[in-house]
Amino acid sequence: MDFTRMLHKFTVVPSLTDELMALQRIAYNLWWCWEPDGTNLFRRMDTDLWKSTRHNPVEMIGIMQQTTLDALKSDEGFMAHLALVEEKLDEYLTAKTWFQKTFPDASKMQVAYFSMEFGLHESLPIYSGGLGILAGDHLKSASDLGLPLVGVGLLYRQGYFRQYLNNDGWQQEYYPENDFYNLPLILERDENGAPLLFELEFGSRKFMVRIWRVQVGRVPLYLLDTNLKENSPEDRLITAQLYFGDKEMRMIQEILLGIGGIRALRKLGIIPNVCHMNEGHAAFLSLERIRLLMERRSISFCAAREIVRAGNVFTTHTPVEAGIDHFPVELMDKFFSGYLKSLGISRAEFIALGRQNPKNQQEAFCMAVLALKLAGHANGVSQLHGEVSRKMWKNAWPELPEEQLPLTSVTNGVHTRTWMSNHMASLLIRYLGTRWMDDPTDHSVWRRIAKIPDAELWRTRLSSREKLVDFARKRLKEQLVKVGATAKEIATAEEVLDPEVLTIGFARRFATYKRGTLLFRDPDRLEKILNNPAMPVQFIFAGKAHPQDHEGKELIRQIVQASHEERFRHRIVFIEDYDMEVARHLVQGADVWLNTPLRPMEASGTSGMKVAFNGGLNMSILDGWWCEGYQGNNGWAIGKGEVYDDIEYQNQVEGRALYDLLEKEVIPHFYERGSDDIPRSWIATMKASMQSLCPVFSTDRMVQEYTGHSYLPSYTQWNRLVEGGLALALDLVRWKEHVLKAWPQVSIEKVEARVGDSIAVGSTVPVSARIMLGEIPADEVSVEGYFGVLDSTGNIRGGETVPLEMSSDLGNGRFEFSAVLECRFCGRHGFMLRIMPRHKVLGNCYEPGYLIWG
Repeated sequence: MDFTRMLHKFTVVPSLTDELMALQRIAYNLWWCWEPDGTNLFRRMDTDLWKSTRHNPVEMIGIMQQTTLDALKSDEGFMAHLALVEEKLDEYLTAKTWFQKTFPDASKMQVAYFSMEFGLHESLPIYSGGLGILAGDHLKSASDLGLPLVGVGLLYRQGYFRQYLNNDGWQQEYYPENDFYNLPLILERDENGAPLLFELEFGSRKFMVRIWRVQVGRVPLYLLDTNLKENSPEDRLITAQLYFGDKEMRMIQEILLGIGGIRALRKLGIIPNVCHMNEGHAAFLSLERIRLLMERRSISFCAAREIVRAGNVFTTHTPVEAGIDHFPVELMDKFFSGYLKSLGISRAEFIALGRQNPKNQQEAFCMAVLALKLAGHANGVSQLHGEVSRKMWKNAWPELPEEQLPLTSVTNGVHTRTWMSNHMASLLIRYLGTRWMDDPTDHSVWRRIAKIPDAELWRTRLSSREKLVDFARKRLKEQLVKVGATAKEIATAEEVLDPEVLTIGFARRFATYKRGTLLFRDPDRLEKILNNPAMPVQFIFAGKAHPQDHEGKELIRQIVQASHEERFRHRIVFIEDYDMEVARHLVQGADVWLNTPLRPMEASGTSGMKVAFNGGLNMSILDGWWCEGYQGNNGWAIGKGEVYDDIEYQNQVEGRALYDLLEKEVIPHFYERGSDDIPRSWIATMKASMQSLCPVFSTDRMVQEYTGHSYLPSYTQWNRLVEGGLALALDLVRWKEHVLKAWPQVSIEKVEARVGDSIAVGSTVPVSARIMLGEIPADEVSVEGYFGVLDSTGNIRGGETVPLEMSSDLGNGRFEFSAVLECRFCGRHGFMLRIMPRHKVLGNCYEPGYLIWG
């Protein structure tokens, strides 16, 4: 019998007096998690309870005895602390922000940021790793900067798995339930107080969705939940876990995120004019935005697509196509055949939206391709990843040179105040003031780090390392107790690691390309490095493998097994159940951060950035963000960015390079001390690292870059297309229809360049071309010269474009265009001409298939 249908349900909430109501207000705004006075307020209420609730103030307040709450009310020190934190929150929420000061005319911009996961704090476990942490930091910086932005995601009942290791070191998973009513979540309700619900129907699936809100400073994050009694058991599972199930479940989750997310915002009265898709999971939102515009404004799919594309931003995080969601066409048919009718396009046109080559009937439907085709701005997450992404998706724009593909890069960052230790923050306030908190991108502030006395900076580093060693010992002890270790084995946990020893951290998702065991290729050499009595070294590892990634699990097992060997027992520790709490201790306490991905497989990586804010140094393969961060004096590069076809050979070369770097540079550098036992040369490297990396690799810089390069241009273009009753959008569609219909008449008949076989650098080359345009006016095409230095294969690399102007109307649809090319570099050069449509207002309008080279 199903007793749940007979239950009468109600919610019990804490009984707080008026004097303590501010506790609840603060607890339900995650601003407290990056405000030290906020976290300290909750910690002082009950240190043990704070720890046992995974630092969840909502749950902690609910558990506390009424007598304890009454005692707090009588504690003058606590009440003064509470008043201070509430005052700080009020000041934060009401202060004039960077966005308001910088863009006063953009007050009507509304950005919606969609992500499959958000890593805001360990007490809200709806994230798996880097993508979610980046999304959480994005929201925090958007709040700090005052962006008009909302987040949209899914609320997972079990989140991502919790990890534990068996006696053999093999990863095991378990999925504790999230109690939404004891998390910092607010259920959105209608005007009558009933939960705000809406319905989704795709294929044979029809289910209800409710909306929860997490307040992240100034930014609301809306999370969708299908665990409702009105839904079937199958549909209640849609929001059960992050990244689980088969392709059908993955598709339903992504329909819920993209299409459901847009409907949820409309239900809340929020109509975004800019939507940011954080990875391709949310790409279906474009279809829903198109459908709504068609419905509300009675326009065609083509007109709605132009408007929606103008207001969409897409960020790809994946350097390999295998990491992107591809859905079989049959599955698309199953769920979208009914939805297609509302879009007014054919099945073939719909499937083509998700294919690089629409004519390839074997190509699956790709979410990243859908996002790229329906986004006006697209980017990778580091400069190198931008290059990799353009290679990966070049077939989506087959006529364009690779370097001119509309896919740029915005390098990731981290939220400064979330990841910096309180000790380091206090030190910086003492010597730098608070400007670095208000504007982490100000280089002049970070340059003042040079004035911090070496002894004080070193004391801060020692304190952070001691905290990490203490934390690692406690966690190791807990791990041993759980697996039934002997009392003697448990006691040895107190002896592992040494707070005086060079400590190197390695923590991340355990995928094979991250090469977590590269350090162990020569165990005997490693033993000598770790146990050198004059210059010992210790390593702390953490990380999870995906439940289905058995190769990743094997890497973890090998490290754990090595840590059990007597020669490594005191020098290598693996901390299980990697989450944001473990990450904070590691990035704040490690002296060196090791990163060994197989280049160019690391799209960006952000853990090393967090280390830099805490005075730690990076030692990494030149991949992802470190290609931009490494300057020679602020850390170490393993290798020089070489890529070999033979992966085993690459592992061999870079494994040796890692050992050499440790033995010859890193370790001696750390232990080079003066009479006062302070490593001044090492501290100089610490200061160089902080000065060069901190102002660049913050999410404040990143979000400012998105605002200037993507959000505001998208908002401006959206406005241009919708104002005046959609006049420009409708004109654009009519113009495209006319130009594209007449395009077969266009050809390059003759090209002339008055140049010999060789000319002096700095010379100019006159170029002219006779162009047949037929019915298309000369001012509705763009004729450009594409020229530059030739590579060894005879292709132009890194070329530039020069517009040719119409110089003569030759009659009968023929025109002469001319320009002058300036040769600024020596070497073998080449040039080509190209023609594409050009709108009188919007400029060049490239469409695949409508660009002519000659």
